[in-house]
Amino acid sequence: MKIAMLTRNPRLYSHKRLVEAAEERGHTLDMINTLRCSMNIASRRPEIYYDGAKLPKYDAVIPRIGASITFYGLAVLRQFEMQGTYPLNESVAIGRSRDKLRSMQLLARDGIGLPVTTFAHDPKKAEEVMSLAGGTPVVIKLLEGTQGIGVVLADTNRSAKSVIEAFRGAGVNILVQEFIKEAGGTDIRAFVIGGKVVAAMKRTGAEGEFRSNLHRGGSAASIKITPEERSTAVRAAKSMGLNVCGVDMLRSNHGPVVMEVNSSPGLEGVEKATGKDIAGMIIDFIGKNARDGATKTKGRG
Repeated sequence: MKIAMLTRNPRLYSHKRLVEAAEERGHTLDMINTLRCSMNIASRRPEIYYDGAKLPKYDAVIPRIGASITFYGLAVLRQFEMQGTYPLNESVAIGRSRDKLRSMQLLARDGIGLPVTTFAHDPKKAEEVMSLAGGTPVVIKLLEGTQGIGVVLADTNRSAKSVIEAFRGAGVNILVQEFIKEAGGTDIRAFVIGGKVVAAMKRTGAEGEFRSNLHRGGSAASIKITPEERSTAVRAAKSMGLNVCGVDMLRSNHGPVVMEVNSSPGLEGVEKATGKDIAGMIIDFIGKNARDGATKTKGRG
């Protein structure tokens, strides 16, 4: 099988592991720099060029699109989809998960546990959104933030109001969420492949840090999750339409609540914490499911 991976950084642990896993199974995996692709959008002849040369037809494509290039990356992925190439995650599903507001609305529609989340356009509504979120402390998130960047914990009404008004006054879209104090600076990432949780780890933030992201100095350890947490992760992946994802959850007093569904989860933390061959599982999933033209949306949406 001939597989393409859309990535700008071939040196990342996750990407090297996927190449290793593919080659171990007799497949070929080419890393393609997303931003060096150009597209010929012609009727019934969608073509993709890489550094001026036309790309061959691939059996499958693994999108590892950075958040900063989501718009262009999804355009390239749609071009692969229109050629009939099987995507590990479809462009529409990635687009849903990357839009924090839309993803929260879809999860809420499907009855999945969430922290109380509020959103408003008018910066003068600061006190109203804080009240709807249950009062301070609250977590304020940029809609476009990743890896814990653009996430602020506001302890007092005064500080929360100042942050909300500053962001909205600058035209930056934010969500305001209740702070799940009982989580104690830890969260759970459940790794879902093909509608099943294949691994889970508990992430703990560095001392004095309420964010548990490994990129911010957090640590990870294998964890046994509850049937309710497993079900929540699977349902969240289904809501987004993602075949492979990391579902980040907090343990609250009223059950698991989903913070985010990550369509390009890193493999290093979960593989080292659990000892599982997640890269191999991903390649095996592609091998079982990749069929020409199997994309549900075929680039639409």
